[in-house]
Amino acid sequence: MVYSVVFVFLVAFGIFAFSKLKRKAVDPFPKAWGPILEAEVRYYNTLSEAEQQRFRTRMMAFLSEVHLEGVQLELEDLDKILIAASAVIPVFGFKEWYYNNLSGIILYPDTFDGDLQFNSESDDRKILGMVGTGRFENQMILSRRALRQAFKNDTDKLNTPVHEFVHLIDKMDGNIDGIPEQLMGREYITPWMELMYKEMEAINNDDSDIRQYGGVSKVEFFAVASEYFFERPELFKKKHPELYAMLVLCFQQKPSTKRKNK
Repeated sequence: MVYSVVFVFLVAFGIFAFSKLKRKAVDPFPKAWGPILEAEVRYYNTLSEAEQQRFRTRMMAFLSEVHLEGVQLELEDLDKILIAASAVIPVFGFKEWYYNNLSGIILYPDTFDGDLQFNSESDDRKILGMVGTGRFENQMILSRRALRQAFKNDTDKLNTPVHEFVHLIDKMDGNIDGIPEQLMGREYITPWMELMYKEMEAINNDDSDIRQYGGVSKVEFFAVASEYFFERPELFKKKHPELYAMLVLCFQQKPSTKRKNK
């Protein structure tokens, strides 16, 4: 009986998150993008040749499914490459992934405020990226400056676009709550929450190297810890072995910073 329930759950989840569904035709990966991807995205360089091919295919599948739009800017190849790579990185451990809670990404030139304004000189213009709600449901808003900075500095444990895609992954069960229940399985939720609350307390007591924004809420902790996991995996494993093991389970991968020999 238990096996039957588990089987039904896995089938249902597979249909929900990983099924191919009806996809648009996918364009071939532009040859001119190869050197840019290799120069800008360290994660890509840690993959074998076969994995790199799969990564490029996944990027193009994502770009065929999600509409990109620039506001007061012209989208450049670099923007498309970095957005698509950011989408693929956290879900690359899964054979297939479809962001069925995302239809478009809006790219602003710089930071913006809660009213999505970026032209003012307001002190509230601090937002680097966000997953939209209300009339912006199924949309993501990103700052181009934050997008590009995320890949220029790959040692700061900060990656805004990956952070926002982790929020979307968190939202796959209908709620952004910092508890990736469908990825981990119910039996791991209590251990995850215990580790999360313990580390959030450490963050808020200035006794953790996870950045302070992770102490704001469960939602932000999951996204901030995930940034660290993908940007500095070896250090994260050394400093936070139990959290590292949980995120390996969650994302089904062990990211590395070591470049693969070709």
